[in-house]
Amino acid sequence: MTTGTPDPLSARADTRARREALIRELRERGEMEVSELPERFGVSVETIRRDLRQLESSGRIIRTYGRVTAAESATYETSRAFRSSHHTDEKDRIARAAAACLGHAETVFLDEGNQPLLVGRSLPVDRPLTVVTTSLPTALELAERPRYTVITVGGRIRPTTLGAVGHWATTMLEQMEPDLAFIGANGVTDAGWLTTPDPAVAAVKEAALAVARRAVFVGNHTKFGHSTFVRFGHVRALERIITGRELRRATARRLGSFGPQVDRV
Repeated sequence: MTTGTPDPLSARADTRARREALIRELRERGEMEVSELPERFGVSVETIRRDLRQLESSGRIIRTYGRVTAAESATYETSRAFRSSHHTDEKDRIARAAAACLGHAETVFLDEGNQPLLVGRSLPVDRPLTVVTTSLPTALELAERPRYTVITVGGRIRPTTLGAVGHWATTMLEQMEPDLAFIGANGVTDAGWLTTPDPAVAAVKEAALAVARRAVFVGNHTKFGHSTFVRFGHVRALERIITGRELRRATARRLGSFGPQVDRV
């Protein structure tokens, strides 16, 4: 005999299934409007708000200005196309501010990823510069500058970023001492740890941090407040953090307490 009382176990299962379906769709589409989610999943606005609060608190999504994206994790990274088409204004501001930190550096390491590539594009073209990079797109683009010497770090190429990783990459970096390294990350925790989903990528980034005389982190505001599995360094090893003014002031102050200068540009 049924009483018509909802089964709490069934309700919890439905909630879990809906949240997992939302994560899957975000990973397929890259980004969605929050306003479209209630109709898409057939639930109330308040239900979706509860879902998003839970998913955000567990570090699985990122919400910004009425939109939601899947947070990167050990099993998921955003595509190169997504990275090059989102938060473009903020990333351009970061790149220009980073290039202004060049100073008297003659040798520069540029990490893999979209943001370090933008930094490379912003570097001055009217002076000699040696650029070391793990990124094939960065190497190909900057090699066209006549006053640049571009050195690519060899290794296995990751399809997601076209960056080199592996023993060859770390061994080559260990023989160098660049004046300045521009480092990216998939996530920066509240405790100041720099993280990435792939242990092989972490090893390369760690090697670059270890040998560079100066290190600057470049990354937009969505990188902060969550972990993406593998630690490769701490912000205390950085001279500076350059991010967008979209980052909360409280987060910037907390990270700055570890030692680096934090610029919200």
